[in-house]
Amino acid sequence: MHTYNIHDAKTQLSRLVEQAARGESFVIAKAGKPMVKVIALDSPSSLEIKRFGFMAGQISVPDDFDRMGDAAIATLFEDGQ
Repeated sequence: MHTYNIHDAKTQLSRLVEQAARGESFVIAKAGKPMVKVIALDSPSSLEIKRFGFMAGQISVPDDFDRMGDAAIATLFEDGQ
C-alpha cells in the first residue's frame, strides 16, 4: 500500500480517487505520520469479512457421526488377531 503526504494527495486527488475506486487503497500522511487510509466505498470492511460459519445451514452432520463405521472398524481390528 502506497503512502502519500497531504500535499501530494491534494495535487493528485483525481488520480488517487480513481485508484481507490479500482480497489487500490492508499494512506495519506502528515509529516510522515499516517493519518488516514483511503479505500473504495464498496470494498468489504473487516467486519463484513466473515470466515467462521460461512456455510451455516448448508451442511448437516448426522446425529451418529461419532459412531459411523463402528462395526466396520471393529471387524478390521478383530479379524487381524
